[in-house]
Amino acid sequence: MNKNLISIVFRSFLMIFTLLLSGYAEAQENIATENTVNFWDRVQFGGGLGLGIGSGYTDITVSPSAIYNVNEIVAVGAGLQFGYLASKNYYNSFVYGGSLITLVSPIPQVQLSAELEQVRINTDYKATNVRPAFSDNYWNTALYLGAGYRNGNVTIGGRYDVLFNDKKSLYGSAFMPFVRVYF
Repeated sequence: MNKNLISIVFRSFLMIFTLLLSGYAEAQENIATENTVNFWDRVQFGGGLGLGIGSGYTDITVSPSAIYNVNEIVAVGAGLQFGYLASKNYYNSFVYGGSLITLVSPIPQVQLSAELEQVRINTDYKATNVRPAFSDNYWNTALYLGAGYRNGNVTIGGRYDVLFNDKKSLYGSAFMPFVRVYF
């Protein structure tokens, strides 16, 4: 073959290839523009409120959180936790910290979760006729794996702390039921 013919064929192929790629790139740009969603349109806020009052016992918890819906299946987020626990004539405890959460919904009715929680616990024990007053202050780390039934913005389920330590854990059990709501 002639060098000029090879050069013409190569240039023609290169031009056709470039036109095809530019058309593909423009189509992708149009799709991306049509599918662009404002960041805040994918954010949901929620959390929990807890109040337990009994004979000489008080438990108040506020735990706001926010999640970002990466897509219809996966969401990631963060939360804060503040709490006050008191047992009359025994102790007063303040709890504060935060958490990171990942939610996965393989089907719309099922929500799986993994949540890493780090909280500071400051407890002042009152003096009794058996022991003197003292304080116990420490960090507690929990890694919850959970599953729940989801209906719209509400999920009801249970979670299990795989790092549970019965000597230091904030809670009395590794298993904990939950109700999760995001708006």
